[in-house]
Amino acid sequence: MSLSQVYFERICEQIKELERRSLETIEQAAEACAQRLLRGGVIHVYDTGHLVSRELINRAGGLAAFSPLHFDLQVTNTNPYREAQGVGAQTTPETVRCIVRAALDRSRITPDDVLIIGSVSGKTPFPVELAIQARARGVYTVGLTAHDYSSRLASEHESGKRLFEVVDLVIDNAAPYGDAMLTLDGVETAFCPASGIGAAVALWAVVAGIVERLAAAGKPPTILASINRPGGMERYKQTIEQYKQRGY
Repeated sequence: MSLSQVYFERICEQIKELERRSLETIEQAAEACAQRLLRGGVIHVYDTGHLVSRELINRAGGLAAFSPLHFDLQVTNTNPYREAQGVGAQTTPETVRCIVRAALDRSRITPDDVLIIGSVSGKTPFPVELAIQARARGVYTVGLTAHDYSSRLASEHESGKRLFEVVDLVIDNAAPYGDAMLTLDGVETAFCPASGIGAAVALWAVVAGIVERLAAAGKPPTILASINRPGGMERYKQTIEQYKQRGY
């Protein structure tokens, strides 16, 4: 059996494990999202640079109600002498708190909304701080993480907590410790990570649950169609206008 075939076997096994571990919380996330959409809420998606925020936003078959959240603090002040001295480039807990607070203040997130936060390791300061501050503002938070991986890592947040310990609801993407699934003699490092596929499958399952619930309530959500089909761009514009008016 080739490694490509092994990969297909492993990824199928992971998806089945994802279903076993997380179907209940996926259904809970779908219910929370549907209820908030019916109340005029929005679903925001933040991740640490992997697949999640790109996968769900402006996709054919996706929901218009999904909104990406990105923030960063860029400081350009290079100096070789200072770099050699180790001056600057420090991210203190207070810096993290201030950046997240400013991001939430400048965002369009309200207490009626859902914030999905994706972090495979779940240990880094910004996703954890974002969850803590968003929850304090009344936002419903969903953490998408790899529990087997994250639970074996030390938090880098000042609280000592990881993402799965600070959100309202956890979806475990079922990725293994270290994320990568395959090994090969003569190759030092494991390869082919599981978390991206798991995250995408989990969140599209959430979308399926949202559509099901809103349709049952007599308010089917605004769904984006492909712009590449004939008349697609005009239909896209009409769809966005519909979402602006309905909010779901």
